[in-house]
Amino acid sequence: MKGSVLIAIGCCMLVFSAFVPCAHAQQDKIAQTGMKFLSFSPSPRAAALGDAMTAMEGDGQNLFYNPAGMAWQRSVVSASMATTQWIAGIEYYAGSLSLRPGGGRLGVFGFSFMTVDFGDLEETIRFDNDQGFLDIGTFNPASWVFGFGYARPLSDRFSVGGQVKYAAENLAESIAGYDTAGGNEYVRSDNSASVYAFDFGVLYKTGFRSLNFAVNARNFSEEISYEEESFQLPLTLAIGVSMDVMDLLIGPVTGGVVGARNRKTHALRISLDASNPRDFSEQIKVGGEYSFLQTFSLRAGYVFPTDVQGVTLGVGVQRLFGNGGFAADYSATTFDIFSTVHRISLSLSI
Repeated sequence: MKGSVLIAIGCCMLVFSAFVPCAHAQQDKIAQTGMKFLSFSPSPRAAALGDAMTAMEGDGQNLFYNPAGMAWQRSVVSASMATTQWIAGIEYYAGSLSLRPGGGRLGVFGFSFMTVDFGDLEETIRFDNDQGFLDIGTFNPASWVFGFGYARPLSDRFSVGGQVKYAAENLAESIAGYDTAGGNEYVRSDNSASVYAFDFGVLYKTGFRSLNFAVNARNFSEEISYEEESFQLPLTLAIGVSMDVMDLLIGPVTGGVVGARNRKTHALRISLDASNPRDFSEQIKVGGEYSFLQTFSLRAGYVFPTDVQGVTLGVGVQRLFGNGGFAADYSATTFDIFSTVHRISLSLSI
């Protein structure tokens, strides 16, 4: 037990010693990151918990938050698909697949993907007319990322995980001028970029009831550029805790068969994250999930500070059989003057 504690503390210190100085050095880069879609939260369950997922155990969906949480998957195979109706008609599609071969002796392997459909956008150029521009048609930018992750419990309390991702973004070709020699045709320049990025994290079960502690770093990569201007990905550092607070109410007095029955009937997990994004101020994320009969779940979460995002509410229904089952989740997030954002996901594990 002492060895696991020392390993956990050592890994946590390593994470922060490697990345916190980098984060402080980037304070002049506020709102200057690119490929912002990499920090998007596709899971309705996670969104309904305020994205306070760093210390939560799970399956392949944890690849979008903290890969170390995937190490505690119980099923052999777990798959999920999610869609989000974002602001201004933008749509996100994401999915994950995780495998736990050999009863977990080899760890858990995971695959993730996310794509963004921005729809058709009007393409214009400046022009000396009454409108001040010319409408020359439409264009359709696209963003996507694929990832491969691995997680493994190093003991019955401590797990590590990581993910390598290949992200690409195509903002379509922009008009850079006219080719007068070629008949006044438009001269276009390519606006596409791709990069490898890395996530990794650790999760530690403290041994005090169901209290978990975890740290995570996401979207670590080299700088990339369009034309001459370079930018960095939305690197985010996070530290989190989570716990089923029903453990405190049940306690040793109602242990044994009665306590086990109560735990299956009611669960109230609270999660809290402190995150340090490269392109925004430090944030606190808090979420709560009440589950009844391990079947129905009600969730609520909040993030602060934010510009326009409000409270997120969500519901979930699941059916368990053995170490597997299926689940459907939904969440709704308010965004001030913008339309409410809806997320839906389906997952299956065997």
